[in-house]
Amino acid sequence: MNEAVNLTNCDREPIHIPGSVQPFGFLITVLSDFTICMASDNVGSFLGTDVADLLQQPLSRVISEVAVETIRSRVDHLSGPDATERLFGVALQPGKPLYDLSIHFSGAYLVIEAEPSVSEPGVNSGELVRLMLDRIRKTRGMTELAREAARQLKVLTGFDRVMVYQFHPDGSGEVIAEAAEAGLEKFLGLHYPASDIPKQARILYQRNWLRIIADIDSKPALLLSTATHNAELLDLSMSVLRSVSPIHIEYLRNMGVRASMSVSILREGKLWGLFACHHYSPRYISFEKRTASELFGQMFSWIVEGREREVDVSYEASAQKIQERLIETAATHEHSRRAIVDFVRDYRKMIDCDGVAVWSDNKITLDGETPTEAEVKDLVAFINRTSPGRICASAEIAKLYAAGEVFRDRAAGFLAIPISRTPRDCLIFFRREVVRSVTWAGAPDKVYEEGPNGPRLTPRKSFELWQQTVAGQSKPWSAADIRIAESLRVTLLEVILQLSDLAARERRGAQERQELMIAELNHRVRNILSLVRALVAQSKDTAHSVEEFASVLGGRIQALARAHDQITNLNWAPVALRTLIESESGAYLGARADRVKIDGPDVSLDPKAFATLALVVHEMMTNSAKYGALADSTGQVEVVWRIDPTSSLEIEWRESGGPPVQPPTRRGFGTTIIERSVPFDLKGEAEIRFDLLGVQAKFVIPPNFVQLVPSIAGAAMRVEEQQAGRPRLSDTALIVEDNLIIAMAAEVILLDLGARHVDTAATVDQALRAIERTRPSFALLDLNLGSESSIRVAQKLKEIGVPFIFATGYGERAPIPVDLASAPVVQKPYTLEVVENALGKLTQASL
Repeated sequence: MNEAVNLTNCDREPIHIPGSVQPFGFLITVLSDFTICMASDNVGSFLGTDVADLLQQPLSRVISEVAVETIRSRVDHLSGPDATERLFGVALQPGKPLYDLSIHFSGAYLVIEAEPSVSEPGVNSGELVRLMLDRIRKTRGMTELAREAARQLKVLTGFDRVMVYQFHPDGSGEVIAEAAEAGLEKFLGLHYPASDIPKQARILYQRNWLRIIADIDSKPALLLSTATHNAELLDLSMSVLRSVSPIHIEYLRNMGVRASMSVSILREGKLWGLFACHHYSPRYISFEKRTASELFGQMFSWIVEGREREVDVSYEASAQKIQERLIETAATHEHSRRAIVDFVRDYRKMIDCDGVAVWSDNKITLDGETPTEAEVKDLVAFINRTSPGRICASAEIAKLYAAGEVFRDRAAGFLAIPISRTPRDCLIFFRREVVRSVTWAGAPDKVYEEGPNGPRLTPRKSFELWQQTVAGQSKPWSAADIRIAESLRVTLLEVILQLSDLAARERRGAQERQELMIAELNHRVRNILSLVRALVAQSKDTAHSVEEFASVLGGRIQALARAHDQITNLNWAPVALRTLIESESGAYLGARADRVKIDGPDVSLDPKAFATLALVVHEMMTNSAKYGALADSTGQVEVVWRIDPTSSLEIEWRESGGPPVQPPTRRGFGTTIIERSVPFDLKGEAEIRFDLLGVQAKFVIPPNFVQLVPSIAGAAMRVEEQQAGRPRLSDTALIVEDNLIIAMAAEVILLDLGARHVDTAATVDQALRAIERTRPSFALLDLNLGSESSIRVAQKLKEIGVPFIFATGYGERAPIPVDLASAPVVQKPYTLEVVENALGKLTQASL
């Protein structure tokens, strides 16, 4: 149907009623009694019966009764206007080829579309989609998710280029991810104007998940009907064979594209974006693979929706916490309006913005980057005139409020929330201007000119890069921003209504918390003072001068202070024993702290045990520095610990190389701390021996004070060493494999091993063409490719000096020619480790 498209109806071109279908299948419509009333004029080439002989005939005269009953049994499953049913491998006529069918209702008609079944023994749609989803679920962030999804869909469909195309609020689109054959121009990051995809096409994308154009040069098959029906008015919105708008064909031809496929990406029923697949020669994809692609698109849509919702939920939850705190705190204010102003900085934490203005009681409070007070006052007056009592938002203030052009560099976007019952008080969030450079695939303006279909909107012929500087706009306000704003509006109204009961309860609770805090503080201060008094009393008995007393007392208090600092730095969490020993040895020996050798598993001590042991270690270190191993320049101390069978911590202190040890003639306070602190405070054990060659001590800390911390340092080092020694790939790798699932798994392995790009080929001819197009740096060859082998490919790779590995079910017993016998052979099914090992053999052989 070549009806001219003029300037007034171009954007309303009825692309859903083209009156024809693509010729890779045929279409029949039947009435409720299964009488044929319409059919495509190519039906004869499939069923052997001319279309004129089909019309007004029962469907059972054209196809078998069994096929009719199969179709009839699925009609009952069609619920809803956009419902479709699919049937695979149906024998329409006895002894004839099988067909894949799609059926749906279009008004009063049952539309039956059929295309020859394509036998793909290695293809299992459900398993393919499961593998594809498994890959993309492991990604992080939207960019990586989209990139991996594009790559997976390209592997499944074989299109030259697969893009993830995301729509912006203004209807334009951007390529956010791309997987393309080597040598093709990159489209990643390019923007396309909204006019490239008309409104009616977007509606169809929302209703129908997948659209394929197998060959833009194929001649459409016209729909014919009986005199009482009009095939040119048949709505083919849900058709899989619907022919293509001549304007869209011209658009694709201008891009050099010969075949395409699109898979919709929806969020909450709205068009979020598309998978756009391009091929530069005709490309037909079997109905089963298209079904797998559609299922993948639906699952990807749900993953995108889930991830974006997670971000929104986290964003809104954070805002909700601030709102709850705001209500609790504001309820203590005697004047609610004053409370609203006091929390102006909290509002900025709730909604992403650059500045906030509060207009309350005829007063303006500003925070951050905002217009001036006079400018805000005029803006409030405008808001109250145009949107009284409603949330109002714009990312381009000058479009909505002309006077905003003056301050758009400070506040290009605003979101206003009414905060009183009268349209007077409001809270306004501002976002600064974001000047950005947008790269378009051709100038985004619509071009009207004479075309093959008359005067109309002509598709762009030039796709040369065209840059535009966008100014006067802020970051758009999201749906989550609006939801938070609405919730905040309700919250502020509650605050203004003077939550008296909540305020009274909060005041009583605050008073109780204050009393409890004072009591706790008083208890802690008394304990600290008691400990210091005991240290003073005990230290003075062993001191012979004021200086010695100050030194001894100061050292012990410093040991407690260091322990306290280490505990409080971790918010009163367990602290590593290793930290304690290193801290004390560093305090005494400075740069010579390596004279204290420490060894043991990574363990942490409960704060109480840590503080007790800090005094013990301090006394041991002090005695060693005065009388023991550390008093001599050649002496050293060894501190080792382990976890015993009862899960207690055993610590051993061994001194050596110092002067001969003389047992003390009396027990001073320091010795008392060493011998009694651990048993008394921790119910553990302590033992000290004054051996002639060096002091020996042992301490046992009960398991309830000990926490084993798994060490990852050694593991990390081993991983780094393994990765450093791992053979790596680079540039392009080639996989020659006739099983799609195995090829997809192999691609992941080669990418994990460092390949930047992976080409796949299912036949020898495809592989040789891929090598001619891009010389690979490595190849993984399936020895048996159905009726042929990859030996010719291997010989070509050997000739040009490209390393390769054979993969086969025979393993090393595979029949490989002598001249290729040096190539490693891996047995299917193989893993990353198996391929990595074989790659290592190749690397060693080349050294």
